[in-house]
Amino acid sequence: MSVQPREAKVFAALVVSMTVGAAVLMALGNNPPSAGAFCLSNYYHLEPIEEVIASQTVQPADRWNRIEIYYSGTKAGNIEQLSSLDGLTNSEGINCHFVICNGLGAADGQIQPTERWQRQLSIIPDQARKGSSRTIRICIISDGKTTLPTDFQMKRGDALVDGLHRKFNIQPESIYYPDDW
Repeated sequence: MSVQPREAKVFAALVVSMTVGAAVLMALGNNPPSAGAFCLSNYYHLEPIEEVIASQTVQPADRWNRIEIYYSGTKAGNIEQLSSLDGLTNSEGINCHFVICNGLGAADGQIQPTERWQRQLSIIPDQARKGSSRTIRICIISDGKTTLPTDFQMKRGDALVDGLHRKFNIQPESIYYPDDW
């Protein structure tokens, strides 16, 4: 007879704990707790790297030989906002191939390919950055000082670089990150 009261207590504890867990999940609603870069629910909302790398035009294997990652110098943004800050009327003239957002302007870790990438056009060299006509330029939305890249941006950036490195056989010594990456 001592078994039944113990089973009843275990059952009652199980019901209470499941009820409390369900109440907490319902209270969170569609706002999951802050998660690291490997939260599966966040990855379901982002395009796979292979789809991001694809472009509208042919991509010869020897077209690109270098990757440069740099900070936008802004605390928030996306392709359209960066274009506007550069004084451009549309996003076609932005001087990079990809923009990785930080959640302030587009989803955290979202990779936005630019029109320059879609058409496989070269960047315009400038004094501020290294690069040539064969450089893939990736912009990270961050000022690099007060607004540092999120873990999600860094993980997605690394995944993008890895995908580009494999697809175009870019040597590791030809991949340039910001000093504090």
